[in-house]
Amino acid sequence: MNDPAKATTLSAVPSEMDEDAHSLPAWIYSDPAFFELEKKHIFRSSWQLVCHLSDIPNPGDYHSLDFLGEPIVVIRGEDGVARSFHNVCRHRASRLLDQTKGSCNRGRITCPYHGWTYALDGRLVGVPQRDKFPGLDLATHGMAPLEQEIFLGFIFVRFEPGLPSVREMAAPYLHEIAHYRFEDLVPQGRVTLRPRMVNWKNVADNYSDGLHITVAHPGLTRLFGNGYGIEAQPWIDKMWGYLRDAPSRNWSERMYQRLMPRVEHLPDDRQRLWTYFKLWPNVAFDIYPDQVDFMQFLPVSPTETMIREIAYVVPDSRREMRATRYLNWRINRKVNIEDKTLIERVQAGMNSSSYTTGPLSSGEVCLRSFGRKMRRLIPESRLARAPAR
Repeated sequence: MNDPAKATTLSAVPSEMDEDAHSLPAWIYSDPAFFELEKKHIFRSSWQLVCHLSDIPNPGDYHSLDFLGEPIVVIRGEDGVARSFHNVCRHRASRLLDQTKGSCNRGRITCPYHGWTYALDGRLVGVPQRDKFPGLDLATHGMAPLEQEIFLGFIFVRFEPGLPSVREMAAPYLHEIAHYRFEDLVPQGRVTLRPRMVNWKNVADNYSDGLHITVAHPGLTRLFGNGYGIEAQPWIDKMWGYLRDAPSRNWSERMYQRLMPRVEHLPDDRQRLWTYFKLWPNVAFDIYPDQVDFMQFLPVSPTETMIREIAYVVPDSRREMRATRYLNWRINRKVNIEDKTLIERVQAGMNSSSYTTGPLSSGEVCLRSFGRKMRRLIPESRLARAPAR
């Protein structure tokens, strides 16, 4: 199906200029065959965030993630080094570590199926009935490693090469991110999972969309006024808003405005700035003066997505900071509920036979950038309707 020559012979948006001014076609937000192409051409080489180094502070600590059927685990070794592996035994493919987060007993990883045992650095160190495996080379049967990148304390992995490094992707904004002491962050709470019955691209589109803020998010509008901005770089989007001085009429928002303490490691122009960054294709950081949240849009099926998220903070025991972080949660819980309704409405509307693509304004730079990458990586994205099969 992924044949560019064939794609050009089918009904498509007529010119590259017109393509940029139109949204992606509705059919790719629910088509099973297209979802398989995405898994191959987008997600195999994409960087996926597993955890922060502070999530695994001690030798034997681990953090796991399942991504499109691939079990992943990051483990802190006896030498203090964090390593990423496929969370699968090399004997009969049993999952090795079951919990989302935990610590390995006695500094070993033992398969619960047949008892094969691995050191914390992934080496195979024990095989029951070893004499029954003539010729078995323990050195070549350790846990299968994954390519990883530690970016400012966050551990990313990928299955195949292709994209630039995370640092290169984020390079246009590294000077801004540097203010927030990412390496010093610690988890606040635990990872939460929020299922959404929509295609992952609807979540990603909505995250980088600026036009809906004043229409559908009254709380953010009270906080930002009409000053919400967006811009797009090749591999990363940026959205932002400054908190207004005028007190909100909503209690949580008003108290957040009032109680927010000064953060000494931030410059004056960031004391009341909320900034959002989305890395291609499905990882986002919400950066506030008081905390940093990460969101990951995990595709489950053509019409299912799991939103994975957790907040990280620079340790600060001040009462007003604790109150501010609680109020942040209250404010953004409401925003998340509003976004859930919005993306479900879009997903349902894309089933209409009347809709193929929609026009994009010149200001919808993030959606235009996302569409260009999709069309380049999967040429079928140019087709107004699904090809005959």
